[in-house]
Amino acid sequence: MKKCIITVVGKDRVGIIAKVCTYLAETNINILDISQTIVDGYFNMMAIVDTTETTKEIAVVAGDLAELGNAIGVNIQCQREEIFEKMHRL
Repeated sequence: MKKCIITVVGKDRVGIIAKVCTYLAETNINILDISQTIVDGYFNMMAIVDTTETTKEIAVVAGDLAELGNAIGVNIQCQREEIFEKMHRL
């Protein structure tokens, strides 16, 4: 299984989760776990996804999600699990 970590941060508005999840479904990426919170009007979401079945390269998915984020006014990042873990080690 190939996993990625997707983070979404920005000012809360209607449809953020819907747009991100629609992209993932259309790209054949399965959500394994998802968490979201809203603190003082700011949206924060983290999702662990399985990219095994997608035909797109992870770099393309990351670029697509970043563009989607720009379009809806949030910051979206997608990283392979092993890179995310190495970056966030104490």
